[in-house]
Amino acid sequence: MTTFKKSGERIVKMFNAKTLILLMFDAFLISFSFFVSIFVNNSFEFNIYLFQNFLLEIPIIIIVYWLIFELFQMYRSLWKYASFEEVIKGVLANASATVLAYFIIVIIYNDHLDMVFYITAVFFATSLTLGSRLSYRIVRVFQKFFTYEELRTRTLIVGAGDAGNMVCREITKNNAFDNMIIGFIDDDVKKHDKIIHGIPVLGSIEEIASIIEEHNIDMVYIAIPKASQKRITEILNIVQKTGAQIKLFPPFYELLRERKDTSVKFRDIKIEDLLGREEIKLEEEGIREYIDGKSVLVTGGGGSIGSELCRQLRRFNPLKIIVLDIYENNAYDLQMEFDRMYRLNKVHHKPEIIVLIASVRDERRLDEIFNEHKPHVVFHAAAHKHVPLMEVSPMEALKNNTVGTYNVAMASEKHNVGKFVLISTDKAVNPTNVMGASKRAAEKVVMKINETSKTEFAAVRFGNVLGSNGSVIPLFKKQIEDGGPITVTHPEIIRYFMTIPEATQLVIQAGAYANGGELFVLDMGEPVKILDLAENMIRLSGFEPYQDIDILFTGLRPGEKMYEELLLDQYKSLKTSNEMIFIENNDDEKENNQSPILNLIEILKSGENIGNCKEFVKKYINSYRESDN
Repeated sequence: MTTFKKSGERIVKMFNAKTLILLMFDAFLISFSFFVSIFVNNSFEFNIYLFQNFLLEIPIIIIVYWLIFELFQMYRSLWKYASFEEVIKGVLANASATVLAYFIIVIIYNDHLDMVFYITAVFFATSLTLGSRLSYRIVRVFQKFFTYEELRTRTLIVGAGDAGNMVCREITKNNAFDNMIIGFIDDDVKKHDKIIHGIPVLGSIEEIASIIEEHNIDMVYIAIPKASQKRITEILNIVQKTGAQIKLFPPFYELLRERKDTSVKFRDIKIEDLLGREEIKLEEEGIREYIDGKSVLVTGGGGSIGSELCRQLRRFNPLKIIVLDIYENNAYDLQMEFDRMYRLNKVHHKPEIIVLIASVRDERRLDEIFNEHKPHVVFHAAAHKHVPLMEVSPMEALKNNTVGTYNVAMASEKHNVGKFVLISTDKAVNPTNVMGASKRAAEKVVMKINETSKTEFAAVRFGNVLGSNGSVIPLFKKQIEDGGPITVTHPEIIRYFMTIPEATQLVIQAGAYANGGELFVLDMGEPVKILDLAENMIRLSGFEPYQDIDILFTGLRPGEKMYEELLLDQYKSLKTSNEMIFIENNDDEKENNQSPILNLIEILKSGENIGNCKEFVKKYINSYRESDN
């Protein structure tokens, strides 16, 4: 019954006004083709006998053509996007219709027009029916060809392979693009001086800056999806300095994620593209061993790192994800995001998402949560992280970052959690601010608890994360939207950067390696000059630094370093099977006069007056040195 209903709906849809007009027009073209064939086959003389046969046979011929054309989907193709495949399909449809019509008429009528007549007719019918359909594209090609050059965007395509060919075809046939393609760029010397769709291959990527200048290029499409991220970054850095706009054909790994969508898509370049970091390769089998079918608790789960951890964890089939956060707005947004995904059936696996509002300072509330939900794995991302704010309120850093970590760690031990992973920071390395010292203290706390616990405690350190709450990227974007200036603390200040998905994937991977007591360090790659970052963001926004958007230097803030220290000491660190994850030597502060770290927790929890907070911290973190800022 359903099949008949669908067939009926399809027939109704077929006979809309546009299709009916096309049917009538095809009937006219077919009739005209066969009528002309009478004259061609009769030496251009009118023969009443042949004309009478034509009048008898043409209704059958038209009906057969209609049916065959529908069978070949000639009435459902979008001919403004017609390609070579549609042309072949049209030729086969006309030939099939003519042959079928001939045999039907031979069966019905003893006296009929001969085969030579039908062969002549199929030539005319094919030319007219296909010509009428392709006329739209032909007109558009001529229209673009004769458009004034100065009104069009002079365009260069980097990549003369399959992707570049797709980009060229899309720009040429799609009216949404007002581009004039000047040429291709490709590193394959065999393609140089060759012509693709009438467009020359002008040279190699190394020559791109001079080619852009020589040909006054306004727009560059980069269409080399199989190139490494490092190579893409090299090209982007060259092109953006020329002032030309840039559009990027998605890298191969992005295309794989969106493999259901076969359309040609471009995107603007993002600041992450300029970092040159390759896609993370995870050992998924090891991750699934400790996540699959387990309950996972993420503290600070509504924040930028915590929320991305939840998104990434979902891939590994957890039984449920418990999102714990003190800030309800972020937690609510994440809950709505997952609800929307589930409603729209955009995900195949649906772990239970439980969002809870709670503070890591509240031991009783933590005990209730652990007792009810019994997590197998804990990712502890809850923390105060803004250095200048914590310099003004240092006790809050210690209460939240250090005591809060202790509370979650002790709850994990009490309720037999399998793995506990602390999210730490590069600022814990030789800290010059209380925030960094509080995180170093948190590392030491979990390492101390690990010594006597069955729970496997580990910590993961990494640097700045692009786009996280409070990072420079959102700040710079807001300042650019406001017309500037962008504020940079110092022209020489540098930082290590990583994307949010990259950092969270490596944290999850490090959890798979954890056996207890490890301090994992993520390879942050090359340092980035904040001034360069600011200039690049201005250019990506379509402006020129110091002309359209100014940059203002404000001086280092309290507790801030000029250069974040390199996290990774190759001589002290142990390698893991992932080239971006190392295990740091954690014995850097074992000095005789150092106070036991758990004493710090005891004093803070007792409410005892500690006097000067920064002097108090120095007793427990020997590497802490106050900044002069």
